[in-house]
Amino acid sequence: MSKLSVSLKAPNGRQYVQPTGLFINNEFVTAKSNKTITSIDPATETEIATVQAAGSEDVNLAVQAAHKALKDPSWKLLPATDRGILMTRLADLLEKNKELLATIDAWDNGKTYSEALNTDLPEAITTIRYYAGWADKTYGQTINTDHKKFAYTIRHPIGVVAQIIPWNYPLSMATWKLGPALACGNTVVIKAAEQTPLSILILGQLIKEAGFPPGVVNIINGYGAEAGPAMVEHPLVDKVAFTGSTATARQIMKMASATLKNITLETGGKSPLIVFKDADMEQAVKWSHLGIMSNQGQICTATSRILVEDGVYDEFVKKFVETVKDVSKVGDQWEDSTYQGPQVSRQQYDRILQYIDSGKSEGAQVATGGETLQKDGKGFYISPTVFTEVKDSMKIYREEIFGPVVVISKFSSEDEAIRRANDTTYGLGSALFTQNLERAHRVAAEIEAGMVWINSSQDCDPRVPFGGVKMSGIGRELGEAGLEAYSQIKAVHVNMGNKL
Repeated sequence: MSKLSVSLKAPNGRQYVQPTGLFINNEFVTAKSNKTITSIDPATETEIATVQAAGSEDVNLAVQAAHKALKDPSWKLLPATDRGILMTRLADLLEKNKELLATIDAWDNGKTYSEALNTDLPEAITTIRYYAGWADKTYGQTINTDHKKFAYTIRHPIGVVAQIIPWNYPLSMATWKLGPALACGNTVVIKAAEQTPLSILILGQLIKEAGFPPGVVNIINGYGAEAGPAMVEHPLVDKVAFTGSTATARQIMKMASATLKNITLETGGKSPLIVFKDADMEQAVKWSHLGIMSNQGQICTATSRILVEDGVYDEFVKKFVETVKDVSKVGDQWEDSTYQGPQVSRQQYDRILQYIDSGKSEGAQVATGGETLQKDGKGFYISPTVFTEVKDSMKIYREEIFGPVVVISKFSSEDEAIRRANDTTYGLGSALFTQNLERAHRVAAEIEAGMVWINSSQDCDPRVPFGGVKMSGIGRELGEAGLEAYSQIKAVHVNMGNKL
């Protein structure tokens, strides 16, 4: 076993060898920074493994490797169809190793093993397969002008791409960014979140096994305050793609502006969910619960502001609270019956509890939850919390909490529902429930968000564009639209005899 790996046994009994180095040029290497990151099990607060953490010198080596690979014939001249075949191999390897990868993300993140295995991994695999199919279909156009000119366009990769992913869906978010970047022929330096550094290193092994040339994908862990700016400000980085907080995105925009780098940002949200009185109440309650309480509430698109028409408000609240109590079983993420595991970290745990205290102090009513559920004083467990009697001015109504906390408020008219849904600096996701087809499309058109779910929530698909408006980000990921973020168009004008 290499010095840059460690033998581990997960709580579910799965034994495996965990790489711990930086993945640069298809090899795991020691960080020149001499820094490390230790992953903590959020259920027990014990150490899982310690990995290498990249400093600016390490980031430079990774970027240099990506820049060299971008120009190397093994990648630059690789037929697009063969590029798609490599990506298909990677998808096959992800599927072959899905139980292992789900184990790591459940252990490292705190999410339930069943969700990691049955939701996250299928999404990651489907995303890579989807973009593998696009690899040889990103072509240009011929353009009609006049008989003395032939004009056409060529679609090129942007170049070296720096990608920074969050901790809530480690593998899914990695594939969302890698899929379109690789399909378009870019090379990549990708950094995992400090809280979840493990599964992406296994992904590095699989990328090498799939046959990608050295330097095409380089994977690093590192502290955001040091590795992040080193990636964004590097002169050989042509594009930055980031998913995370709005505050960090602002800093990335400032840094990227110095060299006018292409950027894609997917940031925070405080997504509304509107329930009209004609909604199928049973379905509205079930989807609303999933929309905020799944993945420990740690979802950027979480529909965490529920607006219910006053005629059915009491009925909805009663059924929603019952569903939370019946379904949201908090506990061991390895048990099939568990719906909600621990929050990802002590920092996130403390942050959520502060918001709960804020809601109580501002006068909101706790319909259920509102307390810690630690086991023997350990673990970052928080009870799913429902607030009612909420005013629009309250922090819990206006700010992103990123945890299992929801606010429910009533409205009296369609116009009021739309106005209050749009009364936010964010604009990522949204949802509405009604059986009136005309109203559904009318309201969907008026909501200021990058996505609207009609009679569902969190119903994402790798083939459909994903992204926000206002302070929820810039650009789109997934679907054909995701390719636009990783390619650029060159126009070619051919003079067919037009003399001066």
